[in-house]
Amino acid sequence: MTAVPVLPTTSHAVPHPAATTVADALLPVYKRYPVTFVRGAGVELFDDAGRAYLDFTSGIAVNALGYDDPELKAVMHAAVDRGLIHTSNLYRTTPGERLARLLVDWSFASRVFFCNSGAEANEGAFKFARRWARKTSPTPLTADGVPGSAKHEIIALRGAFHGRLLGTLAATDRPSYRMPFRPLAGGISISERDLDDLEVVVSAETTAAVIVEPVQGEGGVRVLDHGWLRALRQLTSERRVALILDEIQCGLGRTGYLFAHEHAGIEPDLLTLAKPLAGGLPMGAILMTEEIASAVEPGDHGSTFGGGPFVAAVAAHVVERLGDPALLTRVRENGTWLGTQLRALAARHASVRAVRGVGYIWGVDVTEPAAALVARALELGLLLCTAGDHTVRLLPPLVATRDDLARGVEMLEAAIAAGVAA
Repeated sequence: MTAVPVLPTTSHAVPHPAATTVADALLPVYKRYPVTFVRGAGVELFDDAGRAYLDFTSGIAVNALGYDDPELKAVMHAAVDRGLIHTSNLYRTTPGERLARLLVDWSFASRVFFCNSGAEANEGAFKFARRWARKTSPTPLTADGVPGSAKHEIIALRGAFHGRLLGTLAATDRPSYRMPFRPLAGGISISERDLDDLEVVVSAETTAAVIVEPVQGEGGVRVLDHGWLRALRQLTSERRVALILDEIQCGLGRTGYLFAHEHAGIEPDLLTLAKPLAGGLPMGAILMTEEIASAVEPGDHGSTFGGGPFVAAVAAHVVERLGDPALLTRVRENGTWLGTQLRALAARHASVRAVRGVGYIWGVDVTEPAAALVARALELGLLLCTAGDHTVRLLPPLVATRDDLARGVEMLEAAIAAGVAA
């Protein structure tokens, strides 16, 4: 019998020259702020020195129910106690089917596909749109026997952010993100946010889908005009092009409606969700019409973890909470109030150039680098994030009260004033 080699027992204890601390072991793709959080409660996070920070990022629109929510914790514990974390999608489980039924009943959709992130949801939506387009508008086979490439193009908008995978990156309007990874996925392009331009580039013969965020979060918190969205829906319908709405950041209650497109009174062909869907656990979803779903066949797509029993049980609770009419009314009313306060702040400070937003998603344009203002706010105990070089983004938990919002605006103004004084 061949002897099994024994690895040196001391090798793991020798520090690698490029990673000398615990933090150094992480791939440095994030510029992290100099704070370590150890717990959360309500709308606050606490660092390892015990200092409290008012959270106006919500984990980038993820923690809609805040922190240490007793109902959410109870659902998580109950799901764990059932002893069923994962089975794979080879078998049926009740939580995923119940969650899909809930999303279908509360939306335009007939079918749901679960995955693990927003970028995955958008990638899947691209595949489903192309599958539908080619099945409903077949083209001749090429010389090597594969379907022709006619109706396959995906069109995104200027200012869009749809993810960092190769397909979604091609639909993301961030040159600095795209450049190091060219060539990106083909057949995906970016158009101006202009109906005249879209009239030209959206083709009944070659375009499979247009993807749009009703509120462009990473692109500066730009709320797309509701009339414009209705006109786009009409254009895509007339040309038999699928409309994909990316509500990964702006959906599930953040605008004051369960789905952001409700403001415009339209329905998409596909809708992508993620961030708050499972209360901080990784989960994404693609909602679609029966027409789109009927073009997809077994084996066309898949996910090892998507819609697993543990995460789906938690997500069903979150969706029910975020769909509560009383919560949505509070978000709408408090969001209107917050917008008024931010515009008044802008009128008092020449360094604030513009304010945009709806519900609990707002962008404040400033003359200085937004990162500098975010850093000063952190020192004052307020957590903010950026949405471009000169836009500060506010994403409070949806459970934040008007008093919480008022405290955040006060701290934001102090951070702005500190920059002027410096």
